Amino acid sequence: MRKVLLYITILTTGLIFIGRLFYLQIVDTSLAIRSQDNAIKVVYDYPQRGYIYDRTGELMVSNQPSYDVMVIPRNLKPFDTTEFCNILNLTREDLEKKLDKARIYSPMLPSVVIPQLTKSEYAILQEKMRKYEGFYIQKRSLRDYQVNHSANVLGYIAEVNQKIVNENPYYISGDLIGRAGVESQYEELLRGVKGVKHIQKDRFNRDIGPYKEGIYDTLPEKGKDITISIDSDLQGYGTKLMENKRGGIVALDPQSGEILALISAPTYDPAMLVGRSRSRNYWELYSDSIAKPLYDRGLLAEYPPGSPFKTLNALIGLQEGVVDTDDSFSCNHGYTYGRGRKLGCHAHKSPLSMIPGIAQSCNAYFANVYRRIIEKYPSPQEGMDTWNMHLKSFGLGQFMGNDLSTGRPGKIPDSDYYNRIYDYPTYKWYASATLSNAIGQGEVLMTPIQLANMTATIGNKGWYYTPHILKEIDGQPIKEEKFTKKNYTTIDAKHFDPVVEGMHEVYKSGTASTLRIPGIEIAGKTGTAENFAKIDGKRVQLTDHSIFVAFAPVDNPKIAIAVFVENGYWGSRYAGRMASLMIEKYLKGTITRTDMEEWILSHSLQDEYAKPVSGEPFRINQ
Repeated sequence: MRKVLLYITILTTGLIFIGRLFYLQIVDTSLAIRSQDNAIKVVYDYPQRGYIYDRTGELMVSNQPSYDVMVIPRNLKPFDTTEFCNILNLTREDLEKKLDKARIYSPMLPSVVIPQLTKSEYAILQEKMRKYEGFYIQKRSLRDYQVNHSANVLGYIAEVNQKIVNENPYYISGDLIGRAGVESQYEELLRGVKGVKHIQKDRFNRDIGPYKEGIYDTLPEKGKDITISIDSDLQGYGTKLMENKRGGIVALDPQSGEILALISAPTYDPAMLVGRSRSRNYWELYSDSIAKPLYDRGLLAEYPPGSPFKTLNALIGLQEGVVDTDDSFSCNHGYTYGRGRKLGCHAHKSPLSMIPGIAQSCNAYFANVYRRIIEKYPSPQEGMDTWNMHLKSFGLGQFMGNDLSTGRPGKIPDSDYYNRIYDYPTYKWYASATLSNAIGQGEVLMTPIQLANMTATIGNKGWYYTPHILKEIDGQPIKEEKFTKKNYTTIDAKHFDPVVEGMHEVYKSGTASTLRIPGIEIAGKTGTAENFAKIDGKRVQLTDHSIFVAFAPVDNPKIAIAVFVENGYWGSRYAGRMASLMIEKYLKGTITRTDMEEWILSHSLQDEYAKPVSGEPFRINQ
């Protein structure tokens, strides 16, 4: 029995050793990889990043050569740090910090010591690289911007952080990745594929040639060139008009959903975020908490839409059958309701029906329409949810599913929202409690791109394509279904004709009659939105916002636009002029209303933006 137990023990021990050897040699390749790491150096060959073109084929972003100083900490040998630092304009302390960081990342993998050398620095260092064992120069490409606008659209590229390296095996320390805008959204298309070279080393750590004659080496694949829907000339012109102002401009092609212009002001030259000064420049832009040049107002800013929103209430009123185009309402400088409360309005003829009500932007008219919508149903909750349902069919109060790298949903309140606000059923609320929604104030919030899409939908009489910025990939049109499928609203097409006519009358005889463009029939809507901010803990009313939406030509719209100018007084003063000029620029290519252009270019709103600090009074309801 003892002999059998001994044999079993010996046999078991032998099997364990054999199994372990099999695992180490066949299954677990970590030791083999570690051995190869010691004998093979992996060098990446970075591809050219894809070019970015505008819709007309104009080159907006190309590449320029860049050189990074890399280090493999394990391969470092003693070197003249003083000379090295002098060449690179680097302090010894900074060099030590960078080398320590590289050792922490990996002693055997390359890390960036100095990114993006200038040509002169590269030329000097290249001649002396043999003296600095463990260092080498990695060639990359940086972006070369051919335009000085569209920073919010294009985005920028920057070095990956450790989180990205940990989550995505494609990237290693020192790699560049798209941040913000198109560069971020279409990173995988633009970046291409890195090539890899495996270099055999001898026992003295010297390169002796390709590993296994290069059978594992791969060539880099250039990133794909993309065409975006932006019209560079229109984008540049809109950026010029928005100088010394704050706000956003969004222009769409109603027939395709392509974004023609996406302007945020204030902005910056995209070249500021290229090269070794990128980090310093980015910090300066990021630290500007007042002007917020990195904040894309066209996509992120949620504003009260003001009077352009009245067009939607008109459409809902027609669809719900609570009003027709002949119904008229009186206006005595506003609409009185509740306990002596009044929704004010400017002077105009009275009474008004729908078309002149839109043209003259009558608050009293739309207060009546809104109340009829909400009060059609047995409870205000049912009326509010029906109203909400119609508005969401225009893509409001939600993310529209566009291909932009950022955005906000805006706000379209529903009954649950007001039930919470008024603590229902403890306190009951009625249509009059939400009356500001009738004129695009109150709790309604929209982004400029939502305003533009709303306008395109009206121009199309009830449908829209999801807004998008990608047009072609390597010359081939995109075919993604969500950008080529029509989205229909809950409003019947027949109800759009009187609203379009009313918007056309805005230019012919209404609040934008002074903004007409010769030879172009435009439908538009002015808007003025109240503007509040907290100053020293108090809610203060600032100068009103200027809003304008329009599409043209009326019968076959090729452009729909929304302009929002913060503290711009009233709709036709700033936003209306800009929208008219942008439409003429796109449809004609030239400007005939040079009087409006000169006025916009010569007027600044910087004094308005300084008033919270200067203490000067604000212009309200002017």
